[in-house]
Amino acid sequence: MSVHDELTSVQRCLDDLIRSVGRLEKEIGSGGLEMRRVRVDTDHLRESVALLRETAPVVAAARKRPDLVTISDTPYDPSLWVDTDDEGLGARDRHAP
Repeated sequence: MSVHDELTSVQRCLDDLIRSVGRLEKEIGSGGLEMRRVRVDTDHLRESVALLRETAPVVAAARKRPDLVTISDTPYDPSLWVDTDDEGLGARDRHAP
């Protein structure tokens, strides 16, 4: 499943949870500490899923494979390397210690 499908499924389950908590709250009452905690946790979960839905496209795009860059097989111009040292070997006109 895609990220969008998974988030839609999570949102459906969360909507069911919110409806169930609302019905439970009507039966038990909203004054008890336990019921208030469940309501607050449900609200936090709703906010967290909303934030996840906002950032999911950005995360999915970041994980997408970058475009490939074609590198030519033709040799490079040797004049590009005239003023460089052979890395790790030292300069041409000096001796190793």
